[in-house]
Amino acid sequence: MRRFDRYFTYQLMVLFGFFSLVLVSVYWINRAVILFDQILSDGQSAGTFFTLTLYTLPNVVRMVLPISAFVASVYVTNRLTTESELVITQAVGMSPWRMARPVFIFGLFASLLMAILVHFLVPTSRIQMAEQMQELEADIAAQMLTEGRFLHPARGITFYIRSIERDGEMRDVYLSDARTKGTRTDYLAPKAYLVQDESGPKLVMLGGAAHTFDVQNRRLAITTFDSFTYNVGALMTNSGRSKRDLREFDTLTLFNPTEEDLDSARGDRARFLYEGHLRIAQPFNPLIVTLMGFSALMLGGFSRFGVWPQIGLAVALIILLQAAENVTADIARRDATLWPLVYLPSALGVVATSTMLWISSRPPLLKRAKRPEATA
Repeated sequence: MRRFDRYFTYQLMVLFGFFSLVLVSVYWINRAVILFDQILSDGQSAGTFFTLTLYTLPNVVRMVLPISAFVASVYVTNRLTTESELVITQAVGMSPWRMARPVFIFGLFASLLMAILVHFLVPTSRIQMAEQMQELEADIAAQMLTEGRFLHPARGITFYIRSIERDGEMRDVYLSDARTKGTRTDYLAPKAYLVQDESGPKLVMLGGAAHTFDVQNRRLAITTFDSFTYNVGALMTNSGRSKRDLREFDTLTLFNPTEEDLDSARGDRARFLYEGHLRIAQPFNPLIVTLMGFSALMLGGFSRFGVWPQIGLAVALIILLQAAENVTADIARRDATLWPLVYLPSALGVVATSTMLWISSRPPLLKRAKRPEATA
């Protein structure tokens, strides 16, 4: 029995590591492409890009860990069934409840990893990434002193520099400000400088013109200037984030937030409580989906055509649980007293798993009906 447990657990661990590596790579590359376009287009270095992508890794692992645990459970159980190994273990008297023990141990291991991620690694990485992004947004030189590119440091702003001299002089500067509804102003100057003062960085344009276009009246007003100062410091302040993400707070703060915490996240206590209870419920997801995949495949016996109907049943149950989680999440976010609904999908998963194991441990009703006829 112990040898079977070690063999089954080893197979689950190997496939779990393989599927986790594949899924994390896919999700991480997808996230990295978005950051690559956002960070490198602002003139940042490759080191900054790789640092930010590393900060996204814990959250990516959190997302794919239940999926990879479920796929590993279904894949290994299906393979052992088609190779008649589970059929032999059942023939020697091992019940589905007993065969589920190595799956349960594997699920506990995956749940422990999930708990470390949701309670420690993900909040810490989100805090570090938020601080890094704030530093990048405050770095005017990195965002605006880029030659030959049309940059968009904030919504409604377009900035272009043809070239930058060694003394810091910018040549052929174009700045478009369309933040005001119905009006767009384009600033063009052959020379410009970026200077610092007490109120923040300023863009000083020399010998240029401002083209203001009224969209409603379709009128263009042109104003020439010898010197014009544009407050880019206020521009970068407006582009920063206006609130903290709830996933940046530690678990204890989520259950007992202060007024300052509520104001910084612009949220109410219901959302804080929902996020806190979600962190308690999430670590059980890998365990539940792992046992659910195994118990669904145990409903069918050996077949040369495989256990594809049982696999479809397992996938359908996972989809239903995810739908239930989405519905309960919307309700729990609106009412702080309904936080127990966060644990409802996990409870339904336990009930579904126990029911399938109970059914698989008993002979089918059809076989029971045929036995008297065979003896007669």
